[in-house]
Amino acid sequence: MNKKIVLAVALTAAACGAFAQANDTLAKAKSAGKVVMGVRESSAPLSYTTGGGQFTGYHVELCQRILKSVLPGVSVEYVPVTSANRIPLVQNGTVDIECGSTTNNATRQKDVSFALTTYVTEVRTAVKADSKINSVADLNNKTVATTTGTTSVALLRKNKRAQNIQFKEVYGKDHADSFLLLESGRADAFVMDDNILAGLIASSQNPKAYKIVGETLNVEPIAIMVRKDDPKFKKAVDDYIRGAIKAGELQLLYTKWFQQPIPPKNTSVNLPMGKILAGLLKAPSDAPAEEFNK
Repeated sequence: MNKKIVLAVALTAAACGAFAQANDTLAKAKSAGKVVMGVRESSAPLSYTTGGGQFTGYHVELCQRILKSVLPGVSVEYVPVTSANRIPLVQNGTVDIECGSTTNNATRQKDVSFALTTYVTEVRTAVKADSKINSVADLNNKTVATTTGTTSVALLRKNKRAQNIQFKEVYGKDHADSFLLLESGRADAFVMDDNILAGLIASSQNPKAYKIVGETLNVEPIAIMVRKDDPKFKKAVDDYIRGAIKAGELQLLYTKWFQQPIPPKNTSVNLPMGKILAGLLKAPSDAPAEEFNK
């Protein structure tokens, strides 16, 4: 056989092998000796930093358990992601599994895959306790903060109760930055997932200075995110979650992170499990948000 043809065949085979491994997270991680977990810096109690490059939270601990089971002996590298870059970093292979606070919706399912839903949040509004804001209507002529790359303000604008109100939008680069806009008075309200709001309030200097108010703007299933077109890895993650639900492990994790004191300030976000998530523990699903908001 011609040497050029042999070389071309070899290069093609190598390229195909590299491509196949790129779409096989388990093989990629075993080959590299590490798996990369995408984490958030300020999405307590789901995923957040306690400083010094350490990350913790409900989804972080769940992912640690998943990876220990499906990739025993493989080290975990933690990479902070933001609302804006989390999907691209999963798509391009920088992150193998994203364990943060990402809503599973139909648009995102075109680019990535989601594991079975492990948290359900309601999008609501945080304000200062001494404010007179108690509903969406009270946001008229106010400044509303949210985080770049999230869907919260778009949901507010689509809400029927917001059709006749005018408000100014300001954006934080992450959830902590958005909360700072509220804390410093540069925003009158912060629209976001209720668990994130509760976590930020609990870890603030004066938790009693804030309250969560108003109507629910959207119900959002939150899930672990993985690469699209890697059904083997998604199945491995889903199988672990099903087992954790059956064994009562997920319920215990929820209690630990949502109803007991958590670091770094040893305060509780005090969010009992909602009816929707309780139902999903009986009938697990990876359905997008649209299915919950028909």
